Amino acid sequence: MSRAVLNDQGLGTLVVMPTYQEAQNIRTTLEALLRICPEVHVLVVDDGSPDGTGRIADAMALEDARVSVLHRDVRQGLGPAYVAGFRWALERGYGRICEMDMDGSHRPQDMARVLQYAEGHPEVDLVIGSRRVPGGSTRNWPWYRDLISRLGSWYARMALGMPVRDMTAGLRAYRAEALGKIDLDRLHSSGYVFQIDMLRRIVAGGGRVHEVPVIFVERIRGRSKMDTGIVLEAVVQVTRWGWGRLLGRPIR
Repeated sequence: MSRAVLNDQGLGTLVVMPTYQEAQNIRTTLEALLRICPEVHVLVVDDGSPDGTGRIADAMALEDARVSVLHRDVRQGLGPAYVAGFRWALERGYGRICEMDMDGSHRPQDMARVLQYAEGHPEVDLVIGSRRVPGGSTRNWPWYRDLISRLGSWYARMALGMPVRDMTAGLRAYRAEALGKIDLDRLHSSGYVFQIDMLRRIVAGGGRVHEVPVIFVERIRGRSKMDTGIVLEAVVQVTRWGWGRLLGRPIR
């Protein structure tokens, strides 16, 4: 069951930020984002974090009308959290809906650059903050994580036949009209492969995609949610989707 503490402000840009066990990062991240991008609203989607992340988010929502909180009682993963946030945003009529990590790996100044491009190019349906185009990079990442990320993007790009360089990037800005065409009931990925699933659906629907270079920074506080299960989910799903593409099956 979900419940929301919200400040319904209507049309504009909403940044959806899933959280689980991010009490050490949430205040710093939100304050920086709202200082650098003062025009955005933020929806924190908390999966019942036992460390009090949700309580901090509620306190910040009382302090700042731009912050709303969606509480979910059970941890279900990144994908379902974003789907819940997307539904919330579409129901309230936001014109642009963004994704951003709460752990500090996505810099607010890069979100500002993504939004600047999106606002200057309203014909683009999805703007991605990319580590893999000229000017983009990672900072303080272990070599093996960078290698896994690069191989994962390469494999997904080859399997799905898409020219996007950073297939798993999680700093994004969607045009709400394009997002609203996706059947959210069909999205079942829980880990980072969710980002690939969203991308292939946007492209399949004729959506335009552009990558803006950003710097992805390794988190300073807390622990990464990446594990072997998330990597395996991505390999299995991308392989299945790749075979479906080769056999001419429609995306479902």
